[in-house]
Amino acid sequence: MNGKTEHRLRRPVDRRRDHVRGGGPNAAQSTVVVYSDYLCPYCRRLRGVLDRLREALGDRLAYVYRHFPNERAHPGATRIAAAAEAAGKQGKFWEMHAALFTQEPPLTDAFIEATARQLKLDMAKFRRDVDDPRTRRRVAEDLEDGRATGVTATPTIFIDGVRYDGAWDFYSMLEAIERPVGARVQRTARAFANLPSSAGIVLLAAAVAALICANSALAPMYARFVSAEFGVGPPGGALQLSIADWCSEGLLAIFFLIVGLEIRREMTAGSLTDPRAAVAPVLAAFGGVIVPAAIYLALNRGPTAPGWSAPADTGIAFSLGVLAVFGARASAGLKVFVATYAVVDDILSILILAVFYPRGLHPEWLAASAAAAAALYGLNRARVYAPWPYISAAIALWLSLHLAGVNGALAGVALALCLPTRPTPAAGPLLAQAATALAELEQAERELVKDGRDRTALRQEPIWDWASRNLSAAAARLLSPAESVERALAPWSTYAVLPLFAFTAAGVSLAADLAARDADKVVWGVVLGLAIGKPLGIAGATFAATRARVAIFPAGASWPAFLGAACLCGIGDPVSMLMAEQAFVGTPYGAIAKVGVLSGSAVSVALGVIALVLSPAPVTVADPRPG
Repeated sequence: MNGKTEHRLRRPVDRRRDHVRGGGPNAAQSTVVVYSDYLCPYCRRLRGVLDRLREALGDRLAYVYRHFPNERAHPGATRIAAAAEAAGKQGKFWEMHAALFTQEPPLTDAFIEATARQLKLDMAKFRRDVDDPRTRRRVAEDLEDGRATGVTATPTIFIDGVRYDGAWDFYSMLEAIERPVGARVQRTARAFANLPSSAGIVLLAAAVAALICANSALAPMYARFVSAEFGVGPPGGALQLSIADWCSEGLLAIFFLIVGLEIRREMTAGSLTDPRAAVAPVLAAFGGVIVPAAIYLALNRGPTAPGWSAPADTGIAFSLGVLAVFGARASAGLKVFVATYAVVDDILSILILAVFYPRGLHPEWLAASAAAAAALYGLNRARVYAPWPYISAAIALWLSLHLAGVNGALAGVALALCLPTRPTPAAGPLLAQAATALAELEQAERELVKDGRDRTALRQEPIWDWASRNLSAAAARLLSPAESVERALAPWSTYAVLPLFAFTAAGVSLAADLAARDADKVVWGVVLGLAIGKPLGIAGATFAATRARVAIFPAGASWPAFLGAACLCGIGDPVSMLMAEQAFVGTPYGAIAKVGVLSGSAVSVALGVIALVLSPAPVTVADPRPG
């Protein structure tokens, strides 16, 4: 929802400019780019691993060094980088590079000049080049490229253009470079996932496949698949749902959990911290229900009037999917606005079903739902961090909502609001804990080697278990339970839950009796309600609220981009289909209204894409952090 950072090199490797060692233009090779700082102690540790990799792979590895001096942490790092560049102007970059990394800090001017003399450089030219603004600019260009790519610390490693976030030991990096089958699959998947539009592409592909299946010779097979039932629980008392229902009500709870966690994060430390920013999507949701209903009722009276609810709901999964594909000009604040709007819209849709189509609504199970929600809240207030109580309460909430006749997917939102967070930890104690564990491991390894024993025996020593527990504890403390859940489930939500939901939900047959009396009014009422009423209601409510200063406009968004996102909110979903069925039970108008939902959704997509393409780039704030 917030948009993914592309962990890829912003500027490709250029042998005419970059400092490259090994490989060649015609060699089958891998490329390792390292953003580094000559005064960074961790860069110095990594250098030994890189040397081993170069020795093991030979010309199959091209090693690229880029400057990322951190003056704030290492004063003088920029001047030292400039000295390496000055040596490079006389063809001695790698020799100076090796000398700078070999010598323990401080790297004084006297040492640098002595090294330059040993390399037999023209000293007058060397001194001029070190102080030349063009040399400093060359270092600054690497620094700017690194920041634009997402580099925040040194060393940061890129393997074949993709940021490497694995372990820095020799064997882990060798596997990442040589890429056995498993590593290749993982790397390809990660590269695809890093595309901002990947989530939308997968979702739309699943929806198109469903439409093809439902309107082709595959229709009988597709219908049997989505309607096939299976149960969970003991025989005779199992919870029986069709595959389509399990996806739309069960799996979609995971999606709502992720959306809820992101909204919650934005409310505490993002674009929704100002309460007025949260007011805008809430009012927009009401406008997005009232205006489409009014347009529909203006065209339909009498027996077709009950269909006013068909254009009320927004298919948030599809809306965010399309926004991901075509919304490069949508700011993070706008995406949060759409997600928040959609949660409120879903709540309003469920209320419409409960009030106007109260078939199968069971108040006693609503009371059980309230009790389960209260249990989740109580766990949060008691600062319970163990996962199983939350899982148990969330399952109870989902089940009670389902039995009450309400979509159980809303349990995901409740769980997102109640998962505990933790105060941001101080870095110092965690650093001490991790550093102590690693230092003890290193000392134990030295003693093993000194005694002539194999270093692999270290795993059998008690120090190994103690160190691994401390390292795991320090790493785990960086994430709260809510953040851990989001990180673990977000990929599953994007690349499994949503595509399955789309495939089981979008397969609507286009066969309908369009010759029936007033069929055209039903279709046009739904189409105009979704494609025109939704954006009008959303934009009108937001405009009125911002002019009255009770709400603020989404951060970084332009009005054209906002209108494009509002149009995408005109995409319907299975709840829209359900409302059409409930409104026209036993009549042909239900199928006709479904055709209107599909047609209106298609028009909404077209209008939204046009508006987004024509909108200016989102407003961003420059990174103020120093080097």
